[in-house]
Amino acid sequence: MRKFRILLLALFVSTVALCSEVFQGKASYYGNEFEGRTTANGEIYTHNKFTCAHRTLPIGTKLKVTNLSNNKEVYVTVNDRGPFHASRIIDVSKSAAQQLGFVNAGTATVS
Repeated sequence: MRKFRILLLALFVSTVALCSEVFQGKASYYGNEFEGRTTANGEIYTHNKFTCAHRTLPIGTKLKVTNLSNNKEVYVTVNDRGPFHASRIIDVSKSAAQQLGFVNAGTATVS
């Protein structure tokens, strides 16, 4: 059992190391009309979870999102596809947008 846990830990660490690509662009957040809808992975969207939509990253990927105007950070998990607006790179949940400080603005430049 111990060998299995060490193997899982090594696999996790190597996966994290492989996913170090940095994206920069506009982020938006899910509006209230998405509350209760099904996401791409089958979960029900709720604005109080720290989740996001990304076009290409694998479902389940954990991301650190930083608002470049105020340096606030949040960790989110990809559970949906999108955004479907050409100028945006990510849609985050409303609670993530609140923590990043851009709910009133609607969008933010993030990395």
